[in-house]
Amino acid sequence: MKKLILFLIISPLLFLSATSVLDPYEDIANAIRSGDAKSVSKYFSSSVDLTIISREDVYSKAQAEQILKDFFNKNTPRSFSIIHRGESKDGSKYAIGNLTTSNGNYRTYYYFKVVGGNINIQELRFMKE
Repeated sequence: MKKLILFLIISPLLFLSATSVLDPYEDIANAIRSGDAKSVSKYFSSSVDLTIISREDVYSKAQAEQILKDFFNKNTPRSFSIIHRGESKDGSKYAIGNLTTSNGNYRTYYYFKVVGGNINIQELRFMKE
């Protein structure tokens, strides 16, 4: 009986943690929503094509994190919502969203692949609306 009760308590927790792993779109969205560059950068590939307004280049993971941190410090996120998500034939995924910050709204785009259970953001864009 104790095992059944324990199973009933633990099952929902396992389900919740599994759904987090199963939805990389929301994992990335939550990191952007929090405005925590370190949380976002944990999903970066070793190099990232990063665009913030008109500043665009390919950066190392560490450089991209620093640039994103600066962006979030100047533009504190208030909300973020995904408006479209998709997947290509090769398994690449992307999402388009709206980021509302203390200094305006940004159309946000991220492109990633899931490799071996790891999310690898290859491109991230914030374009002023």
